Formats: sequence, structure tokens, C-alpha cells
Amino acid sequence: MPEGDVVWRTARQLREALAGRVLVRSDFRVPRYATTDLTGRAVTEAVSRGKHLLTRVEGGVTVHTHLKMDGSWRISAATGFVPRDHRIRLILANRDWQAVGSLLGIVEVIRTSREDAVVGHLGPDLLDPAFDAGEAVRRLCAQPDRTIGEALLDQRNLAGIGTIYRAETLFLRGVSPWRPVGEIADLHGVVELARRLLEANKERGGTVTTGDRARGSQVWVYGRAGLPCRRCGTLIRRAELGPALEERTAVWCPRCQPA
Repeated sequence: MPEGDVVWRTARQLREALAGRVLVRSDFRVPRYATTDLTGRAVTEAVSRGKHLLTRVEGGVTVHTHLKMDGSWRISAATGFVPRDHRIRLILANRDWQAVGSLLGIVEVIRTSREDAVVGHLGPDLLDPAFDAGEAVRRLCAQPDRTIGEALLDQRNLAGIGTIYRAETLFLRGVSPWRPVGEIADLHGVVELARRLLEANKERGGTVTTGDRARGSQVWVYGRAGLPCRRCGTLIRRAELGPALEERTAVWCPRCQPA
């Protein structure tokens, strides 16, 4: 699933293409909103909130979308031509640009005044300039017996982090994903590092946590199960972490991140 940096970048692309321009095409290809028409209204802004996208339109309307696992937005010149593709869920276009959303996990139209109904449950957004690390730590500490691996992925604690940045953050802090939250002395350091990693990658494509952008060298442990740790040579391990219905793959070095 795309993480906060990718969603932040997508929001910027939507904002640059649509904000301040009047829509000449509004094509919702989901049954519930098939008759919704936003043409003639200007897009006022597009922002990210954790992994959610909020595209605000004149008249107090917000188009709420979520990429989920496979979704994407593609921006192109507004030629009027869009390929026939059953994966397309939404098209928003002005006279200059068109934005085509494919395989979007969520597409809904809500009142802007009611955005809290869809994002109000989220914890502090790691890429919000006003990010409140103290509040994120407070929320994490509310369940001290929960594993840090599970707690970090709970968007109610802090919004925007996923399996990639969880793996990389915990490796760099030397913390096992199975360690209980209550046993971690410097939770603030974990949270702050996660924020710094997303911040460092939000302006560029790809994820780099090692400082080396060469292919195959960008990350420490994510996607490297069965390969030697870049620090100690121990084989990187991988296992499912969390309740059966919420299992998410954890990747770690058992020597650099002792349980």
C-alpha cells in the first residue's frame, strides 16, 4: 500500500493540475456516485491526510479518495481522450489537465464540513508541518502491551507510516517489531525518525533510507528477507505480525534488532 510520502506527492500533483481551475469533466465510475456532476465548479485545493486524499471543490464539496493497495492517479494533458479501461474509477479534468484515478480503494463525495467523518479518527500526520510527536507517543503508550510493529501501523496512533517505513525505522533504531510498546525507552526517537524518513523521501520517487540511491542499495531490510544484513551479515527474517485478520509482514534483522 502506498505510504504517506507517495500520497503527499500525489496530492501535490493533483493540486498543481486542478487547483484554481474550473472542472469541465467530472466522471465518477462507481455506482453510488455515477450521477454526480461537479462540472462548472473550481477545485480549490487537494491535500493529503495520512494515506487519504481530499480534493476540495467549490460549494463545500470534498472528493475523498484512498489508493489502498493498487490505486493511482495519473495526470496528463487534457486531450479529452481516456483509454477504455475498467480499472478507472474517477476522471476530473479542466481545460488544461486531466486526472485519472484507477483502482482507487475509496471514492466518495462528502461535505467539506464533514471531512472529520472520514479522517477524524487518524492520529497526527507524519508529514503535517504541525506534526505533534508528543500526541503520537501518547497514543502509542495507551496500549503498552501491544507490539511496536502493530502499534506503528495503526493509523489512529500516527498517520502515514506503512510496512516499508516501519521496517526501516525499527531497524535503524535497533528495535524488534515484536517488542511491546511499554518496553521501548525512547518512543519519541522512533516517531521522530519515522517522520524524518518520510520527509526525506516525499519530494522524490522511490524510497531511500540508506543514503544510497543505487539500485538494490536503497533500503536496509524491507524486501530483503533471506539476504544478509548490510550491517552484521545475519540473514534478514520475515514473518506475519498481528491478529489473523490484520496480519502484515514484518521484516527485521534478529541480531541488530534483538527481541
